[in-house]
Amino acid sequence: MPELAMGVDVGLARVGVAVSDPHGVLATPVMTLRRDAKKNSDLRMLLRIIADRGVSEVFVGEPRSLSGQDTESTRMARAYAIDLAERAHEAQQELSVYLIDERLSTVSAHRMLHESGRKMQQHREVVDQVAAVNILQQVLDARRNDARVQASRVVVK
Repeated sequence: MPELAMGVDVGLARVGVAVSDPHGVLATPVMTLRRDAKKNSDLRMLLRIIADRGVSEVFVGEPRSLSGQDTESTRMARAYAIDLAERAHEAQQELSVYLIDERLSTVSAHRMLHESGRKMQQHREVVDQVAAVNILQQVLDARRNDARVQASRVVVK
């Protein structure tokens, strides 16, 4: 099975998930998971998707402010990425988890959905997936152009 990359957009209520094609050219949406901070069912489901699809790298969007400062959303995404990396390590899954700057990915996702003719009320169901696609496509495009991917690896101790 070819190794795949995954993009993850973490929000308070939902987590958008996207994966690459086997050639690392195109990011496609997979699903939107409902966040469940008490039971962590979203993290368990994400790990199952990772294992089932043979994902070897996960890029979690790190939403910073326009000035580059941390926000509450930045801290939440970081905590999620760390939790994901730790759970994968405990389950002995070979997985590299990275944080990648994703300023405006959700804004861009809303714009893309609007331009495609989708009504604003319909955005909620797919905007997180589109944001995850944007995060992952940024990585795939950089690699295809032999550019350095600006991401920080999450290290599990």
